[in-house]
Amino acid sequence: MKPVNVGICGLGTVGSGTFKVLRDNADIIEARAQSAVNLVHIGSRRDNPGCDPGGIRVSRDIFEVARDPEVDILIELIGGTTDAKHLVEAALRSGKHVVTANKALIAEYGNELIALAAQHNVTVRFEAAVAGGIPIIKALREGLAGNRIQWLVGIINGTGNFILTEMSEKGKQFSVALAEAQALGYAEADPTFDVEGIDAAHKLVIMASIAFGMPLQFSQVYTEGISRITPQDIDYARELGYQIKHLGVAKQTDGGVELRVHPTLIPQQRLLANVCGVMNAVLVEGSAVGPTLYYGAGAGAEATASAVVADIVDLARDLAVDQIPQVLPLGVGADAIKELPVIAIENVRNPWYLRMEAEDRPGVMSQVASVFSDNEISIEALIQKAPAQDETRVPVIVLTNATQECNLQKALRSLEALDGVTGEIAGIRVETLDG
Repeated sequence: MKPVNVGICGLGTVGSGTFKVLRDNADIIEARAQSAVNLVHIGSRRDNPGCDPGGIRVSRDIFEVARDPEVDILIELIGGTTDAKHLVEAALRSGKHVVTANKALIAEYGNELIALAAQHNVTVRFEAAVAGGIPIIKALREGLAGNRIQWLVGIINGTGNFILTEMSEKGKQFSVALAEAQALGYAEADPTFDVEGIDAAHKLVIMASIAFGMPLQFSQVYTEGISRITPQDIDYARELGYQIKHLGVAKQTDGGVELRVHPTLIPQQRLLANVCGVMNAVLVEGSAVGPTLYYGAGAGAEATASAVVADIVDLARDLAVDQIPQVLPLGVGADAIKELPVIAIENVRNPWYLRMEAEDRPGVMSQVASVFSDNEISIEALIQKAPAQDETRVPVIVLTNATQECNLQKALRSLEALDGVTGEIAGIRVETLDG
């Protein structure tokens, strides 16, 4: 078998991890790929003290790797969506296969990059773009190939999950838990992508595209973050038998596909409710297999590098015998991709958790109940807490049955207009994870 040559662009966290895995596990990688996998070129704008390239060629111009005729597979690990997109395009046009961990690049530009790859008889692989070391892309694309995927839900951002775990287990306010995540290196100085759900939305749209055979449609994902969650909400949810998690949800229905990322109450007895810290997990419901759960490290140098190298090994098996890779990036060919409609969030049905402050006087609860009745929303549970000393307002917690979101939002506006209800009402969707 002829050797396969790879070039790495980017020696940051994941790039250095990939360098080390290729070096330290070279023997087992060769055995599994059935050919030697040689790192022959590194593109990095600066040195990484933890990576000694030895005799490997190093270029400060990352595009030199894309132009190198010796490189069979370019590994894009520079991040971002500008230089990375140009780099991947250059590699594909020069007849190189590409492996990337760049979820934003795939979610936002994957359709055109996959089409460009097909034009040049090469491919793009991106296992590491979703859930770090968890092989969820391979599971959806290959392991569950005989199933119609009905829905999937996932905790797919470790930073957000760490923050909610700290709030749940230690009663911390969001701002305190976020500061700790930043101090530990889990959150960036600007944590927007993590805590507002953008990172999770990138990952969700990639999984949904493979699961349902639809184009990548990042702009269609409804996204809501966790910054408004309070320890009180977590405590009340627990009292009702739920945990609050930040979920990505993709469901195929008769009306189209739901694509949404938001805080969610899930029953405490579900395995997903007990995924804590920086760990990730994805629950997938297949028509033949039923529910399957995938759990593991969602980030980190070597965990993500594990997924990068898995893609390299898959490609190396084909390249070693001069075969064009047969596994399609999105699981089906371009002619089988379906333009499925994405359901607007106002048309999605969910049960809801609501928390409001109400005046502790006769008639107020009757008015609250009337608002729900007027909007055809049935109540599953209602808890009115005792007022604090010298306080005339009481917390009221409502758990509704499933209702269309437009009705729920209309009810919220009516509730907030009541004289007996003060302040803004907190609302969190509920998922039972049973269909």
